[in-house]
Amino acid sequence: MLRRLALLVLLAGAFAAPAHAQGTTLMPGVTFEKTVEFTPHGAVVVNVITAPRPGGLYQLGPVLAHGTISGGLERVSQIEHDVSAQATAVGIDGDSVDAKAGTPSGIVLQGGALWHAPVGTRSSTGIDGAGSLHVDRVKFSGTWQGTGQRRPLAGVNQPPAAGSVVLYTTAWGAPVPKAAGSADVILDHFPPATPNTVVSAPVTATGAGGGETIPPLGAVLVATGDAAAKLQAEAPVGTTLSIRLVLQPSWDGVTTALGGGPVLVRGGKAVFRNGESFTNDQVTSRSPRAAVGQLADGRILLVAVDGGQPGYSVGLTSFELARTMTQLGAVTASAVDSGSSVSAAFDGQLLDRPYKEHAVKEALLVQYFGVYAPEPSLPLVDGDPGSTGEQLSYKLVRPSTVTAQLIGPDGAAHVLEAGVAHDPGTYQFSFGTFDREGTWHWNVAATDDLGRASTADRTFRFDTTLKALSVPKAARGSVPIRFTLTRAASVRVQIETSKGVVVATLPASSLAPGEQSVTWDGSLPQGTRAYAGAYVAHVFATSIVGTSDLSTNFSYRRG
Repeated sequence: MLRRLALLVLLAGAFAAPAHAQGTTLMPGVTFEKTVEFTPHGAVVVNVITAPRPGGLYQLGPVLAHGTISGGLERVSQIEHDVSAQATAVGIDGDSVDAKAGTPSGIVLQGGALWHAPVGTRSSTGIDGAGSLHVDRVKFSGTWQGTGQRRPLAGVNQPPAAGSVVLYTTAWGAPVPKAAGSADVILDHFPPATPNTVVSAPVTATGAGGGETIPPLGAVLVATGDAAAKLQAEAPVGTTLSIRLVLQPSWDGVTTALGGGPVLVRGGKAVFRNGESFTNDQVTSRSPRAAVGQLADGRILLVAVDGGQPGYSVGLTSFELARTMTQLGAVTASAVDSGSSVSAAFDGQLLDRPYKEHAVKEALLVQYFGVYAPEPSLPLVDGDPGSTGEQLSYKLVRPSTVTAQLIGPDGAAHVLEAGVAHDPGTYQFSFGTFDREGTWHWNVAATDDLGRASTADRTFRFDTTLKALSVPKAARGSVPIRFTLTRAASVRVQIETSKGVVVATLPASSLAPGEQSVTWDGSLPQGTRAYAGAYVAHVFATSIVGTSDLSTNFSYRRG
């Protein structure tokens, strides 16, 4: 019980932040914060990514596992790893997967080309060229025409139903599915499948039964049942076939889209009755849920709610998620995936705490194409032997000209590179010549081959106030905590579990320079004795330079 109460206090202190708290900077312009909502049903942990309006160095859209419709599933963190050479990415899971087909359930629109048709009874989310979010129920219809009249086209890159015709483009990524008795038409030099326009290509070959390989610049039509005879008769080799893919509404200007739903926020108000084709259980159960929204100033919200973990996070209903999105400031928002597959990750590392990270068909990612500098390896350089050098790095995804420098607390610049041309890649440095104590900036400015300028700035502290922390590795009864101060400081000591839960805090004391010792007698705030086990001694020293801290592990036994 004590540990559980301590955990709830820790969660409240760490996560209960205003909706627009600054959060942790993941990459330039993109922040992350973890908040907790205490509800009558239990705590709910909400993971919030805030990113700039899409455009320029930032792109928002779905990214498919293995890059194709048919390519199988991957975890969100792995999808980010797959694109890491082209961009630095952060995001959540996207549309749910069609369990039978292994494809996205709804629309996929990439670069203005339709990769997969929408579900007309559910909301789809589109992003236009100006970076605005559109949430609508979008319906699909299509036609093909050879030597005869226009004929219906049932879908794009999806298994064909009986008596239908389906278009397979290179986005499918594999030979078309086998289909007994089908008639197949191979097209060459097929233009991008842009909605609401007529695209044409010559028939270069025909086949039957499916399994054909899609030409690198081509497409394949597969017809089954009664439709097979019509396609075979009206699309012989040499015919120019015309195809029209229609979206309603037309979504003029929308270039990127994914499926999902239901709609959560419209005009800044939470939507209660969405009327979409979801079961009552799908919208009313408290579950892990994911959503995308847009603030009034154009910034993007990506939200992943942990759930299904009583004592940590119980999840939200669909309407509760809608209210959470409005509280975060969204004027437009839609749900995407829900359930055990919900996760959030940055640069291949999880941000949330799902029960287990599941493989998905699609991730909804913010991709950043400017210079990226990871957090320095040692946020605080404490002056101990082996800890006085800071390991620094930055990543480029395009050829760029770079100036990299360390800026000291006094504003003096220590230039490591000035106007150096680099190919894409990661560049590393080690710096140990610190001439001032305080907050330092690792600042990298780059201009890429497209003329786009970007800057990454990371801070860390060089502070030698606190040194030489030691605790007996196996303590019994009382625990002496020894350390050295190089200047006068106010010192506070926390005793924590190995998972970071604070179990005891010793009173702060003002100490002089030199060797010092503080003793923990093994008692807890309630007057009880600590259980035997593994603990961490965490020492904080606040001086004229700032606050530095060191920690060390030890095992404890009652005396």
